Amino acid sequence: MSRASFRRLVVVLSTVLGVAACGADAVSPLPVQPPGPTRSTPTAAATAVIPTPTGSPSRPPPTSARPVAAPPAPTRTRGTPRTTPPPTDATPACQGAVRYDLPLAETEIELLKSLCFATGAVLRIQGIGPGLVTVDRPELVSQHYEAGVVDIRFVRPGTVDVTIPKDDREHTITVVVR
Repeated sequence: MSRASFRRLVVVLSTVLGVAACGADAVSPLPVQPPGPTRSTPTAAATAVIPTPTGSPSRPPPTSARPVAAPPAPTRTRGTPRTTPPPTDATPACQGAVRYDLPLAETEIELLKSLCFATGAVLRIQGIGPGLVTVDRPELVSQHYEAGVVDIRFVRPGTVDVTIPKDDREHTITVVVR
């Protein structure tokens, strides 16, 4: 027998003899097995700690040596984009049901030709007098003026031309409401 083989045999034998010398009381029962009778006093048995399983809380501990099968993979991963957005979501070309503030003192209104909103959106024009803002389709909007602010709520789908006077010119913004 070689020296390496002899060393392995000594290690294996010392491990086996060390476990056998401890006796049956040194080995704790598995979490699914009820504890067996012990040779200790009744007071020690009353204060014995029952081991708790440390596995996953969603999966019970295995009861045999068989491996537990993993749960099946989901068929659709979360966060997968939908092919068509719901009617209230904004698309890249069209905003949702938002409030769009248009401060006339800070905006180059000549550059603003068209907007697109979902039904329920509000175009808030700030810094204008009463009765100056007009729409060509009043049946599609609800318009309100207070303290230099005109709120135009788009209540039905369609196309509305909003006319705003500024610097002795009338500027028209075409608003598409979906």
